[in-house]
Amino acid sequence: MAVTKLIDALRPSQGVRRNATPSGVAHVREYQPDRFTIVGNHLAQHRGLSATAIGIAVHILSLPEGARVDIRSLAERFPEGRARIGCALRELETRGYVERVRERLPSGQMVTRTYAYHAPALTRARREGEPETAATPVAPAPRTSPTITAAPQRAPRQGGSAPRRAASDRHPADAVRAGGAASGSPGCRLVRERSRQSVGDPRSD
Repeated sequence: MAVTKLIDALRPSQGVRRNATPSGVAHVREYQPDRFTIVGNHLAQHRGLSATAIGIAVHILSLPEGARVDIRSLAERFPEGRARIGCALRELETRGYVERVRERLPSGQMVTRTYAYHAPALTRARREGEPETAATPVAPAPRTSPTITAAPQRAPRQGGSAPRRAASDRHPADAVRAGGAASGSPGCRLVRERSRQSVGDPRSD
C-alpha cells in the first residue's frame, strides 16, 4: 500500500504528456500568456549551427526592436568572449538568420543595423515571388576589338592594264609627280625636281 502511494506521488500529473519511450526527454508544458518567443525548429534544431550560434540567435529573436546586439553588448550579457560571439554571429550571417548593414542616419551618422530573420527561407521565397520595383540593371556587353577588313581590290580593266595601286603603296616620287602634273606652277616643278634627285631618278642625271 505504501509502495503504491509512493508510485502515485512520483507519477507526473495528468496535464503532462507522457513519453512513450522509457528514456529520453519528457516535455512539461505550461500555458504562457505573455513573455514568450516563437522559435522555429529550422533554427532550434539546425544541423549546421553551433550551440553558441543557436543560443545567440534565440536571444536576439527574443529582444525588442532597437535592442543592441553588437559583439560588445552580447559579450557583456553572456560569459562567452568576444571571439566566440563574433564567430557565432558570422555563422548566423552565413545561414541567413542575421544581416548586419551599415546605414546613414538623417543626421549623417553611420550606424550598424542588425536584421534578425525569424524564417530566412520563407522571407527569401516571398521576396523572390514579389515583382521587381525597379528595373534590373543589365550588365554591359563585353568589349571586343574592332575588326579591320581589307578593302576589296578592283578588277583589272578590259584593256589588260594592272589595277591602280592604293595611295599608301605608291612611291613618294610618284605622288610628287602626280601633284606636279596636276599643277603647272613653278613651285610644284621645283618639288618634283628635288624629289627626283632624292630617290635617284635617272632623269635627274
